[in-house]
This record gives sequence, C-alpha cells and structure tokens, in this order.
Amino acid sequence: MSYDEGLAGRIRAAVDAAAGSAGYREIKMFGGLCWTVNTHMAVGAGDGDLMVHVGKDGVDEALERGARPAMMGERTMGGVVLVAAADLPDADALDAWVGPAVERARAKAPKQSKH
Repeated sequence: MSYDEGLAGRIRAAVDAAAGSAGYREIKMFGGLCWTVNTHMAVGAGDGDLMVHVGKDGVDEALERGARPAMMGERTMGGVVLVAAADLPDADALDAWVGPAVERARAKAPKQSKH
C-alpha cells in the first residue's frame, strides 16, 4: 500500500496539534505511514485513506460515521477502520478522527521495550 503525500501532510499537522511535536512518532509501516503516541498506533495514512485505531469497542460507532473496516489481505484488522480522504474535506473533519485516536493512545500505558 502506498500513501497520499497530501493526506499524510494533513494528518501530520493534525497529530502534531493533538499530541504536541514531542508527543508522537512517525513510522513507515504497511507500505504507508503510521503515527504512534505513547508507543501505540493512533492513525495512519494509506492509499487515499486515513487509518484510525478506534479500539474494538469503537468500531460500530466509526462504521456508523462512515468509516469502513480496515483489511490486511483477507483479514479484518481488529479495532482499526479506514476513512476515505474524500470524507475529510477540512481540518475539523480530520480532527474529529485524529483527536480521539491520539487520546486513546495517550491513555494507555507505554509498551515495554523488547530490548
């Protein structure tokens, strides 16, 4: 999966606003980009989509809001949805997805290093 540079730039700005410049990490992942907060994935940029970690308890509400399930091959990714860039016409629409994802990641205890 590749990613849209324009969408990635918009997501980067939204994550920076929500998490603060020192509060996140940008990682190349799944052929796209992923932003982690407190060592947990919050959002990502894929092929014309915003990937959002909503948690298993947030999937139904996200689907009602217009998201679709995120797939990896034939498998549905648990707790992750995709939102089409076309459904994110402005910063407010993007922030409505990014802000809660950043807060969800921030609320979790950091993962322990495997090293």
